[in-house]
Amino acid sequence: MFGWELPAHCQTRTAPNIIFILTDDMGFSDIGCFGGQLTPTPNIDRLAKDGRKFTQYYSAAPICSPSRAGLLTGMYPARWNFSTYLDNRKHNKNAQQADFLDPSAPSIARFFKNAGYATGHFGKWHLGGGRDVKNAPGFDQYGFDEHASTYESPDPDSLITATNWIWSDKDSIKRWDRTKYFVDKTLDFLSRHKGQPCFVNLWPDDVHTPWVPRKDPEYTGKYPMNQEEEAALKLVLKEYDIQIGRLLDGLAKLGIEKNTIVIFTSDNGPLPSFRGSRTAGLRGSKLSLYEGGTRMPFIMCWPGHVPAGTVDSSSMITAIDMIPSLARISKVSLPGNYRGDGIDRSKVLLGKQAMRNKEMFWEYGRNDIAFRYPMGKDKSPNLAVRSGDWKLIMNSDGTDVQLYNIKNDKYETNNKADSEPDIIAQLKNKLLQWWSSLPKLI
Repeated sequence: MFGWELPAHCQTRTAPNIIFILTDDMGFSDIGCFGGQLTPTPNIDRLAKDGRKFTQYYSAAPICSPSRAGLLTGMYPARWNFSTYLDNRKHNKNAQQADFLDPSAPSIARFFKNAGYATGHFGKWHLGGGRDVKNAPGFDQYGFDEHASTYESPDPDSLITATNWIWSDKDSIKRWDRTKYFVDKTLDFLSRHKGQPCFVNLWPDDVHTPWVPRKDPEYTGKYPMNQEEEAALKLVLKEYDIQIGRLLDGLAKLGIEKNTIVIFTSDNGPLPSFRGSRTAGLRGSKLSLYEGGTRMPFIMCWPGHVPAGTVDSSSMITAIDMIPSLARISKVSLPGNYRGDGIDRSKVLLGKQAMRNKEMFWEYGRNDIAFRYPMGKDKSPNLAVRSGDWKLIMNSDGTDVQLYNIKNDKYETNNKADSEPDIIAQLKNKLLQWWSSLPKLI
């Protein structure tokens, strides 16, 4: 089904394990290896030192539920009626979206499970369940053998959900130890399946607010601190980095680090962004189709297969490319009737830069009821397309057309809409055709 042979150095006898780390609400420049100044992140930086950074990776949406749906299905999330975060039924109806991901949707976990992989999901889900949605499908219906998840799931782990909410002082596992808990679950799962390839979603709910760090001896301010202040974020990020280090050390102790692909990225941009300091100055934040809302840090580490300590600053990749790309690398056959929206970028992930020959599309916002934020200059129109160096943003009714050359203007400050009529016409037509192809749940 694929048109080229896997390089000889990738033809291992044992299929590689895959650990997909999906951080929650991490800004493009939160971590040191992407220019972050919040706090040192030596362990995440170790991933970059031993692997490859990609600086033009995009999430499928600027907010959690649809971005996760895009990653899991390899399809634009709107195809499954996901357009913003899942909440109660009233909110979901107002947002013109489903209450949970249809279990008949494609699933990367199911594809890998059918190929002989053991599959686990440890961390945030937010694709159905929680609040008044009591009929969300279980994890097994998406192809997961084991799971441990948070309140926003069909089967919350009792140790981290003592109350009917995302976090509580009554939880047995405290907020600051949740990533540690998910890392422990991951390592335990891998240890019990040695000899069998494993696919693991490690999806912590750090570094999403509320930031509730363990009291740090170096912190001299008032405690407990404001859960949305920068000092709290720094401590949470510091602990998060420690846990990523524990994961990497654990892989080495198990003797599987050389046959394990570790991918590190985020579901969407940060909020608060602290005046763009968490997005390396990129415009926008979580909830925005500007670069700060969708361009994410992305690292792929696979010793001996991915060139270590390298950077790809030109190849555009998106979350919906993960299914065809990782399937190709792992020699996992996809069903003949699978029609994903992504493309095979395995060559790029393994170190060969290449331009993208297919547009990337985004949607965020179908009305003024559920899509009122963010305010000001970070609030974008509700549709976007990236084609080569050009990015067009506009509302679905054809208003507020903006055109940026991302190669020359990554901060999206110079709107070229008036000077490039041919490009506007071409991309506007493609964007509206894509928009009209999406289902509308009303």
